[in-house]
Amino acid sequence: MTKIIIDGKEIDVPPEYTLLQACEAAGAEIPRFCYHERLSIAGNCRMCLVEVKGGPKPVASCAWGVRDCRPGPKGEPPEISTRSPMVKKAREGVMEFLLINHPLDCPICDQGGECDLQDQAMGYGVDTSRYAENKRAVEDKYLGALVKTSMTRCIQCTRCVRFSAEVCGVPEMGATGRGEDMEITTYLEQALSSELQGNLVDICPVGALTSKPYAFAARPWELGKTQSIDVMDGVGSAIRVDTRGREVMRILPRINDSVNEEWISDKTRHVVDGLRTQRLDRPYVREDGKLRPATWPEAFKAIAAKLSRIDGKRIGAIAGDLAAVEEMYALKDLLAKLGSTNVAVQGGDSFDAKLGRASYLFNPTIAGIEQADAILIIGANPRKEAAVLNARIRKRWRSGQLKVGLVGPKADLTYAYEHIGAGTDSLSDVAAGKHSFATAFRNAKNPIVLVGAGAAARHDGGAILALAAKIAMDVNAVRDDWNGFAVLHDTASRVGALDIGFNGTGLTGAQMTTFGTMDVMFLLGADEVEVPEGVFTVYIGTHGDRGAHRADVILPGAAYTEKSGLYVNTEGRVQIAARASFPPGEAREDWAIIRALSDVLGRKLGYDSLAALRAEIIKAVPHLGRIDQIEAGKIADIKTLAGKGGSLEKAPFKPLIDDFYLTNPIARASAVMAECSRLASGQMLTAAE
Repeated sequence: MTKIIIDGKEIDVPPEYTLLQACEAAGAEIPRFCYHERLSIAGNCRMCLVEVKGGPKPVASCAWGVRDCRPGPKGEPPEISTRSPMVKKAREGVMEFLLINHPLDCPICDQGGECDLQDQAMGYGVDTSRYAENKRAVEDKYLGALVKTSMTRCIQCTRCVRFSAEVCGVPEMGATGRGEDMEITTYLEQALSSELQGNLVDICPVGALTSKPYAFAARPWELGKTQSIDVMDGVGSAIRVDTRGREVMRILPRINDSVNEEWISDKTRHVVDGLRTQRLDRPYVREDGKLRPATWPEAFKAIAAKLSRIDGKRIGAIAGDLAAVEEMYALKDLLAKLGSTNVAVQGGDSFDAKLGRASYLFNPTIAGIEQADAILIIGANPRKEAAVLNARIRKRWRSGQLKVGLVGPKADLTYAYEHIGAGTDSLSDVAAGKHSFATAFRNAKNPIVLVGAGAAARHDGGAILALAAKIAMDVNAVRDDWNGFAVLHDTASRVGALDIGFNGTGLTGAQMTTFGTMDVMFLLGADEVEVPEGVFTVYIGTHGDRGAHRADVILPGAAYTEKSGLYVNTEGRVQIAARASFPPGEAREDWAIIRALSDVLGRKLGYDSLAALRAEIIKAVPHLGRIDQIEAGKIADIKTLAGKGGSLEKAPFKPLIDDFYLTNPIARASAVMAECSRLASGQMLTAAE
């Protein structure tokens, strides 16, 4: 530690700190525009100037290290002042220069109320300008469907350029020209292609980059703000849902260093309009081949009439990608009372919950990626399946201490990797130590074997998981101080379903969707399954998607922003999504629908409130009561999984997600996601078009 005096206060800070970090550790507030703690240092806005005792002029605190400060003549600690007249005059001078060309757009700017420049101008600006020259104007740029530009407001802080290159790994933005002619632009004026581009709006300190779908929709002080959890993938990013009245207006990230740092994917952020369109707001019953609106009693009566003459063993349920723990537990409970154990979650057939949590979790944890020095990716594309987690892998790769190997189809993962092969033969070669990457992998201190949900979803998924576990054991990736066996789930519901046994002792999802095995199927928001003809289908969900089109009875449920629900992310972290608004029309919370149905069926469930249901869940599965904590799996579980073996098919791995933007019913109902999908599919629009 190094001693340093800041505003007369002596503190100890690490020598690698910058002066800006040291000043903030001492409680001093330092204004900045170009500096961002998760990006490289540019040092070009000069707003963070401080005075170093003995120095002839103020220095940029973001680019000046503590170890660069010289001690006093008698060895005294370096002295820094953040409030001296020199600093005040320097910062006011910088602000005056910034405002020379900045337009007076505040009344019509979407950043109004959330603008760093606005805030700093209150502290360091003056109410008049000494410049009479015309302000420069810059042509707006086309960046795609998500980011709206007003480049006349740009102060060239280059945060967006550094974010695109460093975090996204897609260096599509840069600066052209010099001096007054400098402009930030995409090089070819095409749509941005990163799945994280929406974060550019958050990091822009002025109104140059704003949200195109949210443009002129609301002001920040009009909105109610609810802290919640994202369910678009298995990462469980921390989000804030902003509502006005009953309507969700936007979704923003919250800082959570253990999960998503402060980034969210574009699907998480811009799926908002999908919550409003194609919604199911009343029950429907199919009569004479056509769906007609019905009342709740009519819908329940139709289900009861069918179930009264069905053997319980021929009833099944499949949960979808967005289901919360509560409704899955209630549905499992109801089926048990009807005499059925046929419950499954989409994509979960290969996982055996009886082997223990470690067999299906991302055991190293998301934050643990930053300690890894080698990753073997099996049948996964993290960029599409978990864009925020992929950014964490890239962050570690940029440090130069991570080697990546890929078994599966080639893909642009935003970092360099060694492509080992496309099929299971290559995986067997790695297991046998025949491939060059196997040597580097064995020599790694903290290796990770990352198995994608796409690999596990195959017919030989169990054998692939077993072989991956065996590789992890062989390279010493599983030990007391490090567990490198990682399953990357692409959906929010799957880990919670496995935790509560929603892949029970009955038939698997594949068996239930085989012709002739089932008479009645409950689909809990499950839209990616094909139910055979002749099966009576009850769909509990939010949107008129594939599952609803096939259903005989539709019961309208609540979306993730309209209910309080437990979710478990891919690393096993228990999280709670909070209610931000209310379901439309006659739609109700899913668990309440199942509870009401149980009454009509004469199989009444033993809880009348969400609190009572949660108490029962926690009694059955205690770790689900520990919010934001991870119940670690046991090493013995992975040893057991490794010993299961199984025969591998020769077929190459296939991509799990064809279209990143259209993976679930909410996303498929979103016009913004449809536009993003069109742009991503190669139908790029340039500014001229």
